Amino acid sequence: MAKTVLIAEDEPFIVESLIFLLTKAGYDVASCGEGNAALRAIVERKPDLLILDVMLPGINGFDLLRRLRDTPGLSRLPVMALTAKGQEADKLRMLELGADDFVTKPFSNKELMMRIEQLIGRRTSAQAASVTPRND
Repeated sequence: MAKTVLIAEDEPFIVESLIFLLTKAGYDVASCGEGNAALRAIVERKPDLLILDVMLPGINGFDLLRRLRDTPGLSRLPVMALTAKGQEADKLRMLELGADDFVTKPFSNKELMMRIEQLIGRRTSAQAASVTPRND
């Protein structure tokens, strides 16, 4: 079963590029260009990874991440912040709020895909470990 990635990004060119890359790699991909729509899509689709732009219209990325981390059932969703806001203060704020990774635009497609695969791989490993009985 294909892993699902939700892209919360309002720049159409970046969304199209990410959809192309992720689909080519075998992921099921959905996108939203606005924070409120992204929150609804997260609840409905339960993606394996959220790629989150900081400067979204509606609920911005900071507030959306804060809501996710405060919501049971959504708090453990892996989140990769993807933004043009590359100042250290913005990176630190996203990481403090619970982002799992932070990539600054413009980005390398190869690096981005490696980071995505690592985040999804960690989540898959953690889920398997939590349901696999241990024989200690």
